[in-house]
Amino acid sequence: MKAYLRQTAAVAAAELRKAARDPTELFSRAIQPVLWLVIFGQVFSKVRGIPTGDISYLAFMTPGILAQSVLFSAIFYGIAVIWEKDLGIVQKLLVSPAYRSALVLGKAVSAGLRGLVQAVIVYLIAWLLRIGLRWEILAIMQVVLAILLGSCIFSTFSLIIACIVKTRERFMGVGQLLTMPLFFASNAIYPLELMPGWLRAIAVLNPLSYLVDVLRGGMVEGGHSLHGAAVDFAVMAIVFLVMVLVAARLYPGLAR
Repeated sequence: MKAYLRQTAAVAAAELRKAARDPTELFSRAIQPVLWLVIFGQVFSKVRGIPTGDISYLAFMTPGILAQSVLFSAIFYGIAVIWEKDLGIVQKLLVSPAYRSALVLGKAVSAGLRGLVQAVIVYLIAWLLRIGLRWEILAIMQVVLAILLGSCIFSTFSLIIACIVKTRERFMGVGQLLTMPLFFASNAIYPLELMPGWLRAIAVLNPLSYLVDVLRGGMVEGGHSLHGAAVDFAVMAIVFLVMVLVAARLYPGLAR
């Protein structure tokens, strides 16, 4: 077990060192939540027909935009793995004694820690917009855990896509094809009750919906989780476990 944890930590540390050398990517992704909250949110907060309960529409969508930032940042994580394959790094990792699942988990953990940077940025924007946020320790811990787990899910999903398509060009096409349906087929910017039945069924199967739900309960004053934080975390944990097992199985095939 200790060896497994050391291998996971070593991979995560290596990934974080790469991000530290070029932090521009992390901060360039801050532009998108700014645009959504400052422009889209300000406009749609004037619409009275969106049922958001006791909170404003801007407060309602803030957790959704944080989840979107996590999704968009993590979903293209796999392209770095394709670069590693082209440079021969993947082949070197695969001949090491490290567990395949430890390699996958280490990359997921690093993506989770990078997702926390997006959370800080969205919190700052929300504070500047005077959105009521929860600052209790337990609420912040809930948000941190949700961001870590959500980032792990979508970065591992990205790794699975990279293992299947194996080229940068195909990966970019598939990644762009999947991100918007995942985002719009969720409760990120509108409640489930506004959706037609078929879209609501998709949203229930979408892990992003559970990430948004737990963030809404822990992040915004007056916000609440529809399913309960325990259910949201349980669903995301199961999805992540399945994806780690699938990615660990496919990862050796990326080197071919």
